[in-house]
Formats: sequence, structure tokens, C-alpha cells
Amino acid sequence: MSDQNNDQKLTFTFPDGSRKTFDRGVTGHEIAKSISGRLAREALSITVDNTVLDLHRPLTSGGNITINTWDDEDGRLAFWHSSAHVMAEAVEALYPGVKLGIGPPIEQGFYYDIDFGDRTISSEDLPAIEEKMQELARQKNRFDRFEIPKEEAVAHYREKNDPYKLDLLEGLEDGTISFYKQGNFTDLCRGPHIPDTGAIKAVKLTNTAGAYWRGDVKSKQLTRIYGISFPKKNMLDAFLHQMEEAKKRDHKKLGPQLGIYMIDRMVGSGLPMWLPKGTILRRTLEAFLREEQLRRGYQEVITPHIGNLELYRTSGHYPYYKDSQFAPMQVDDEGYLLKPMNCPHHHRIYDNEMHSYRDLPVRLAEFGTVYRYEQSGELNGLSRVRGFTQDDAHIYCTNDQLKDEIINCIDLTQFVFSTFDMPIDIRLSFRDDDDQKFGGERALWDRAQKEIKEAADEMGLKYRIDEGEASFYGPKIDFIIQDALGRKWQLGTVQVDYVMPERFDLTYVGSDNQKHRPVIIHRAPFGSMERFTSILIEHFAGNFPVWLSPQQAIIIPVSDQFNDFSETYRKQLADAGIRVSIDKRGEQIGAKIRNAETSKIPYMLIVSEKEMRSGTVSVRKHKKGDLGSFNFSEFLSIIKREVNEKALPETE
Repeated sequence: MSDQNNDQKLTFTFPDGSRKTFDRGVTGHEIAKSISGRLAREALSITVDNTVLDLHRPLTSGGNITINTWDDEDGRLAFWHSSAHVMAEAVEALYPGVKLGIGPPIEQGFYYDIDFGDRTISSEDLPAIEEKMQELARQKNRFDRFEIPKEEAVAHYREKNDPYKLDLLEGLEDGTISFYKQGNFTDLCRGPHIPDTGAIKAVKLTNTAGAYWRGDVKSKQLTRIYGISFPKKNMLDAFLHQMEEAKKRDHKKLGPQLGIYMIDRMVGSGLPMWLPKGTILRRTLEAFLREEQLRRGYQEVITPHIGNLELYRTSGHYPYYKDSQFAPMQVDDEGYLLKPMNCPHHHRIYDNEMHSYRDLPVRLAEFGTVYRYEQSGELNGLSRVRGFTQDDAHIYCTNDQLKDEIINCIDLTQFVFSTFDMPIDIRLSFRDDDDQKFGGERALWDRAQKEIKEAADEMGLKYRIDEGEASFYGPKIDFIIQDALGRKWQLGTVQVDYVMPERFDLTYVGSDNQKHRPVIIHRAPFGSMERFTSILIEHFAGNFPVWLSPQQAIIIPVSDQFNDFSETYRKQLADAGIRVSIDKRGEQIGAKIRNAETSKIPYMLIVSEKEMRSGTVSVRKHKKGDLGSFNFSEFLSIIKREVNEKALPETE
């Protein structure tokens, strides 16, 4: 927090630009109350200069302030963090002797990792824990923060024989350690928390899972209980409805059902294979982005699936990402690695020839397949795999070109996601100076972060800044898209990199005839073709827009005598670029229509004696039913226009 205050007065700047001055030691709750009683009742936490704090915590310095309610992410995270503590309190009451691991908030809800000893906990036990949580929440116990010396905290948990809290304490610096207490429950925690448990009006524990302590497969497996909570019962009802809808849209069910992909044990876990319809879908997505990239001056390249280990040592990906990579292999006394990243290969392509400042920017793009080692328990359909294809591009530019190139990358990303009607949230992921993982000179980081922020401001973007979320070689812009169910997914990125040009000794000849370092932008709108497709399946519930649908139309003759005539329609549609087939099976017309509906084919063209004589088609649309009779050329114009305009499905 800033310290632009005298000893007794603190000045705060609110999101609307207004400023207020308070006495030193004022709390967030008092500040909220000075604005309105309603805000004080709804407030859950405050954020002062990017630090989230409890409402009851006395403030010692002023700065930019936000009063967080349920509508703010920081407010929801404090709410769910507090709910995790209430769940832990309920578990301790119902199962004396358990040992607690960690209980953080997550994007939607919270979890707590718990060692139940010899007990086995399943979903059947969750309703009793929920009921106990509700009972404890109704007590309206205040979340009180206190601090004790680290040595006292260690002694306390040694006496309790609690290996997990001791392990957490071991990683903390000496000094005072913060705890939170509500009711009879106390937990090691840095907070923040909501004022009291009474705000928690509705709870649902969703599932249990095994979780290794600290994610280490050599450690003991604990029981992870997931849950979600709300300040109103109707919010929980809406969430449960959304969960049911999400089950219907689950890509792990719809993907194989619609012939998009398969995963075969003999091929290997986490290695999806694209089936014919899925390949059409993926190639259509690639063609869409490829066409736009070429229009914007990108050049496409292709790189191998493996590389010499020295390549990744130079880039720093090995051993930095060693735990998430497959083990190196020996070939002719040299080490090779399955490609975990495309960027080192692109850097070598750039360095293949000398560049003048007149050549820059150089924009290299590739749909490049990479391989990462994911633990088997983390694999999840197409969304978490071991082999995936990135829509990678790397832009090599001068410092003077950097801001314009960042703006162009943001514009491309916005164009891509608006095509699918996916709203975007933007996060500027910056460096945390206290974290040692970041490489490169601080001055270059400052410059990169400044350029990113200026580009975002120049475009009028609404964003938040998260320190510590940058890549090890540079800050980035993360694009979080929202699907049809309101769920958020982190997909595209734009990353500024001053580190790799140094590591690979990349240069260009400037107007002064001297060598200079280019700046690199790493850019991937889709991120991963696999993960994006999994989200796309669920976003549209498999009801893809016509331009993207693997099969855009099907001709259904009412009997075999109309098969030959149907072929004339099929050929005209195919010649126009429409993906179409004929259902020549000896089934009743009703069964053929039902099959086309289940297959989610956008258009069904019914051909009978009437259509053959008049040169028309009877058109049915998926989920809309009978649209009536159309002249064939009229229908052809309609479907071509939908494809060319990339029209989205009509909302119901």
C-alpha cells in the first residue's frame, strides 16, 4: 500500500476517481459504511493497491481502494475462502482427529485437502457435512485474525502431531505467522476472510477426489472435498441448474458421440486422435485463423516434433519445466526431447538469416504440436492432454514497433473470440519481484510491462493486473473467455519477451548499421486446439454454427426411388463447398430425421415426388423443425450466406 499520508490521516482513491480522507486505523467496514449502509452490509473484503484485506483490519496506509462485494472477484474469493474454513470446522466436528492440509478458494468455489486417517469419505458423506456447515454458518461467528511468533506456531503443530501444517510453516519466513479463528475453529492462514460466517446462506459440496500432498505422487494421498457457497439460496439453485446443463454439454460425452475425437488406451492416455468429423472441425478452425493471419502479414512455418536437448537448455525450458516434460531420449550420443514448446524452433528459424530493421517485424506462425507430461489423474478429455497443438506465432520486432504489434495481437484475439460470441476478460500478468523464478533484467521487464499497459490503455480495455502470473521470460496479456454457461476459461495469450533474444543471441541490423536485439512477442489466440475445441463443444452444446459444423446438410430421400435425384442436389451443394451427404439407408423417414437431429446436422433436405417434380426442397433445421419448401437455388444461397458470414446459431 502507498504511504502518501501524514501520520494521522489516510487518503483513499475509489474506482470512480473520487477521494476520501479518514483517520489512521480506519477499517474497510467503516469506509464502506461512510458511503452507504447497504454497501457496508454487502461488503465482503477490500482491495487496497492490489492487496486484499479483511473488512475489520485497521488500515495504516492509504491508496487505491475497492470495496469488494459478491459482484467482485476479490469478494467472491474471500467468501469461498471463508467457506473452506467453515467446511474444515464441520469436518473436525464430525470426524475428530482429522488432519488438515490446505483449503484455498478456486475459480468457482473452494476445496480442502484432508487426511481422514483410516476413514474412507465418499459423496454419500457430503450431505451431513453440508448440514453441519449450515449449522455453523448460522452462528454468525466472526473471522478474527491474530498473529503469533513462528516458533510458537511450530510448537503448537508439533504438539498436535500435524505434519501438513508443519510443512507449510517450514516454507514461511521467520517472524510472526497469521491465524484465523471463527467459533471454536482456528487455522493457519494469511486470509483474507469475510466479516462473519452469517453471510454464508447456501452450500453445496460437489464431489471428492484424491489429492497428493503438495502435488507430489511420493507423498500421502489426501481426500479433497470440493464445494461452492452463496450469499443467497436462489444463487445456489441457479448454479445447480447450470451444473446439470454443463453435464449435458460435457465434451467428454459429446465429443466421442459426435465423432469428434477418441482416446485409445493402446495409443496412450492423454493422446487424443481426431476422427474424420473432428478433423474437419479442426481444419476449419485452422483455416479460419490461417486466412486471418496471412491477411495480417504472418508467414507460416513447420518445425519437427523433437529437438536437441541443447536447444531447450538454451531457451531455459529445460530444466525449468523439467517436471512437466517427458524424459529426454538418447540418439547417437546426443540428448533429444519431445518438443514442449514451439518458440525455440522459431527462434532458430529467425536466426537462419541476417535481418535488417527494414525486414521487421517478422511474424512466424505455426500450428505446432507439443508434448507435456501430465499426471494421469489430471488428464481430462481434450481439455488436459499430453499431446496438443498450439496456434503459435512469434513476432520479432524493434522496440519502436512493440506497442503497435501488441495492439495488433490484441485486436486479432478479440476478432477470433467475437466470431464465436465469447466475451473476453483481460488480465495483465506481471512479475512478482519477490519470486526468484523470473529471468532477465528488471529494467527490460519494466519496459515490457509499461508497453503492455500502455497498449491496453490505448485500446480502452478493461483489465486487472496480477503480479506473479507472468511467464519466466516476460509479462503477458491473458485472455479469459466466457462460454454460453457463463464459465470462464483462460485461453489466448500475448507475451512480451526480452529474455530469449539474449539467450539465442538474436539480432537485426539497425539504421545505424549496428546490430541490435529484437523484441519477441509470443502469441496464441486459441492457445491449444484441443482445449479450445473442448470448450467450443460445450459452448455450443455440439450445435455448431453452419460454417463450423463437420456436416452442414444431409439430404433425406423419402424412399430409394429418389436417391438418384438426391445425388443431383448433393453434387450442386458439394460443388458450392457445402459439406453434405445423402441418407440412403432403408429406414423410415422419421427415423432418418431423428438420426440427423441426434447428429446435430444443421440442415435436413427432404426429397420426395413433390420436390423432384418442382425442383424444390423441403427444409428442416436442427432444433427448429420444418421451415417449409424452398426453391433449391434459394436454399443454396441461404446456406452459402450463413457459411460466408460465419453466422452464429439463433438463441432459443
